[in-house]
Amino acid sequence: MLTLTYSLPVFTRRLEFIKISHSRSSVVVCAAKGPRPRYPRVWKANKRIGTISKSIKLVESIKGLSNVKEEVYGALDSFIAWELEFPLITVKKALKTLENQKEWKRIIQVSKWMLSKGQGRTMGTYFTLLNALAEDGRVEEAEELWTKLFSQYLESMPRMFFDKMISIYYRHGIHDKMFEIFADMEELGVQPNVSIVTKVGNVFQELGMLDKYHKLKQKYPPPKWEYRYVKGKRVKIRANYENDGAEKMPSQEKETVHSSEELLEAESNPNEDVVVAEEGDQKSSDLLEEAETSLDELTIESRTPP
Repeated sequence: MLTLTYSLPVFTRRLEFIKISHSRSSVVVCAAKGPRPRYPRVWKANKRIGTISKSIKLVESIKGLSNVKEEVYGALDSFIAWELEFPLITVKKALKTLENQKEWKRIIQVSKWMLSKGQGRTMGTYFTLLNALAEDGRVEEAEELWTKLFSQYLESMPRMFFDKMISIYYRHGIHDKMFEIFADMEELGVQPNVSIVTKVGNVFQELGMLDKYHKLKQKYPPPKWEYRYVKGKRVKIRANYENDGAEKMPSQEKETVHSSEELLEAESNPNEDVVVAEEGDQKSSDLLEEAETSLDELTIESRTPP
């Protein structure tokens, strides 16, 4: 009988090893046909515009308009017409730019437009809107916004909202509502800061309620220590508060206000940058010296026997 046998295949060429390079390049090496170029995708643009430039364009597009609601809303709608998603970061940066420029009416319009779209419903946005309404003199609208937020977020309302409403009523001389907000703070267990205690104490002194003023000072004494940020480091220093009639701001808020004012002055007067920098270095050195002295006092007190 005939038998068929299959012989093993004979390789006439040597096996070639393909080396794959680990370098990140736009050319992919193929084993069969060699390198082929990678073309960019159609739906991705080569020119990428960042959120900072977009926010500047947004501010410029609405800055020269009138205060008519339909005109401003139409410009904002046309600005985001070709966006696939709502540009929340761009709008937030535009609001920060308008806040630095003290354009309170534009802040109110942009904030209400963003909230009408269902975007940016955060405590930061509500506080920006509340601050803009207070600075623009719309006390009734600010009070409506406060009532809505307070009824919705009763137990989780931040302390800065209480401080802002008390400062609004303190500025306009509405003492009854100011006392109501302070009573709500005590009922909810929110610890008032130094500015709130000072404003309420000043009103007690103006109205002749000295007994309530002394009880308030005994219940909420000023703290002995406070924290400040010097060159990015958190430093504990001894708090130096002024006497009774003066109004004291929190240290962090005061530092942020001074820093923003110095930046605005530096932009308006570029020749005075060196003077501002020297003053900042002197202030930081003074704060560091105060911190070192306070640390030395703490070490001495800890070493002394009882």
